[in-house]
Amino acid sequence: MTTTPRPLTEDDPLDDFTARRITLDGVEKKVYVLGEGPAVIVMTEMPGISPHVARFARWVRDAGFTVYMPSLFGRDGAVPGAEEGVAVFRRACVSAEFRAFAANESSPVTQWLRALARLAHAECGGPGVGAIGMCFTGNFALSMMLEPAMLAPVMCQPSLPMDNPAATNMAPEELAAVRERLEREDLTVMAYRFEGDKHCRAQRFAAFSEALGERFVPRVLPDSAANTDTPPFFAQVVASPHSVVTAHLIDEAGQPTLAARDEILAFFAGRLRQR
Repeated sequence: MTTTPRPLTEDDPLDDFTARRITLDGVEKKVYVLGEGPAVIVMTEMPGISPHVARFARWVRDAGFTVYMPSLFGRDGAVPGAEEGVAVFRRACVSAEFRAFAANESSPVTQWLRALARLAHAECGGPGVGAIGMCFTGNFALSMMLEPAMLAPVMCQPSLPMDNPAATNMAPEELAAVRERLEREDLTVMAYRFEGDKHCRAQRFAAFSEALGERFVPRVLPDSAANTDTPPFFAQVVASPHSVVTAHLIDEAGQPTLAARDEILAFFAGRLRQR
């Protein structure tokens, strides 16, 4: 099955996904599921599951995977408006599930996401599960490596903590445990950002490189590669190149952002398909 293009300027009904209510560790969340094959968890960026995020999820489906896309905040399928997006962001910043300003502490929601990875692996089989986090959820893909089923973590513009560009939003002992696992199982973490991103700066990638060594594989794209035609939230609030595989991706052959998307899909395939 291939993706039928949908307008990115209109709310996406997400009607090709199966909306499931999944309860893990006593917490229920809506999860949108689509496709067949090994599982990949697609975690939305701020301010929610936008048409651009849904488009990326469909690309993952087209590449031969089952997408699990949890609703973590915002209005599902909505085009990111400036005022609504800011309201969503503010609520997330004070939510008990997230630690938006914690330099050395993981967000509690990552425990639920690790449980989702276990469930997805049990349902879909294969060697393990992949995950991609973006922006507000970018760090979560790395925290999920504490779950043995997770084999292919991708961090796109990891933006937490909001107030310390050199911090990782993970407890030191968790980072050490992740590095030990990466080395023991010969795994890597892919990471992407734009050079001039105001919300995921060079200091953050430097901190992850120091913590994870060569297991952390960074990709830094030039600002000139970013799409300039973006929804109001990105144009007015984000106000810098930021979303590598969603709002700032240019869907044209030869574009660095499209190459990044293809590299991510190939990374999932290399880790999750049976040989």
